[in-house]
Amino acid sequence: MPLPLFQVDAFASGPFTGNPAGVVPLDGPADAGWMQSVAMEMNLAETAFFYPEGDGYRLRWFTPTVEVELCGHATLASAHVLYETGRLGPSDEARFDTASGRLTVRAEPIPGEGGMRLVMDFPATPPTEVPAPEGLAEALGVEPVWTGQSRGNIVAELPDDATVRALAPDLHALGALDTAGVVVTARADEGRGYDFVSRYFAPALGVPEDPVTGSAHCKLAPYWAAKLGRDALTGYQASARGGLVGLRVRGDRVDLIGQAVTVFEGKLLV
Repeated sequence: MPLPLFQVDAFASGPFTGNPAGVVPLDGPADAGWMQSVAMEMNLAETAFFYPEGDGYRLRWFTPTVEVELCGHATLASAHVLYETGRLGPSDEARFDTASGRLTVRAEPIPGEGGMRLVMDFPATPPTEVPAPEGLAEALGVEPVWTGQSRGNIVAELPDDATVRALAPDLHALGALDTAGVVVTARADEGRGYDFVSRYFAPALGVPEDPVTGSAHCKLAPYWAAKLGRDALTGYQASARGGLVGLRVRGDRVDLIGQAVTVFEGKLLV
């Protein structure tokens, strides 16, 4: 029986920006091997699968090679599909039960602009300072000024905005490190309209560079909130596609705020 299939650009200012995610709404549980095969076929950073469960939806995320425990942009994309297709009304809350616990998403007006944006309630996962892993500086091509670890990822602060943007790491060497991925970040140059920049590399997960990464901002939001002394921030992920992520730190939770747009809708025939 054919299944609906969507490709949604998340944390996007318009089509072909932000981070594309596959979204497959299901009627019930599906075989993990089949979901992994669909994600490999989609060949996007993540493909999300959800189905009704309890008072919300069960949600799982797959890269082309593995299932992951937390994914921001594919959660945003999934909520966008629920609202856009009328499965949820504008005032309804999207509730997802996941490997990282319950995640919720709500729609809110964009101040002063009209239109709507989505606000995701995610766990804050601040990095804990650790020595730089052996080989990290060589793989990045630059010496970090600070390194930490959070949920199997390395977070590395680099000297400045320009260094983050110009970075051309050795992806093979990064993939050989004992980490799921590496988040690099720096304070944004003045006048850019956002507080910090970042990029995320996860070749070990089959994602050489992720365009815009919600889960990385669960780490970056509390880190930069502590450094800058305020809880409301905006991050820019400086990949080739790029994307803005609005952030509000609330103790052990963080709001990730962004927009999404459906690029295409089709049918999954197998």
